Amino acid sequence: GHLVESGGGSVQAGGSLRLSCAASADTYSRYCMAWFRQAPGKERERVAVISGDGGTTYADSVKGRFTISKDNAKYFLYLQMNNLNPEDTAMYYCAAGSLCWTDEKRYNYWGQGTQVAVSS
Repeated sequence: GHLVESGGGSVQAGGSLRLSCAASADTYSRYCMAWFRQAPGKERERVAVISGDGGTTYADSVKGRFTISKDNAKYFLYLQMNNLNPEDTAMYYCAAGSLCWTDEKRYNYWGQGTQVAVSS
């Protein structure tokens, strides 16, 4: 269940970042993989999920700008973020759950998070 995120950083509005999440082979193959984010003073929000068969779901706030994907050979999860805006500033977390739950509490494994900061 070990998850490790990378790829966060600081960008200007309109820029792009790609987040990566390294997973163990067991976690990767058995679970729905997800990206969550939490901004200061706000609740954690589910950003995107990808199921075992590759089906994806996105939050309305990121549709058309973010793309979740995974590399089945390397056990990596990605989040390509384009056209970033200051409202995307948050700590981003990789998570794994038995199904693609909406409720964060039902996700079994979490990474330590990677910070994304978008300036206007």
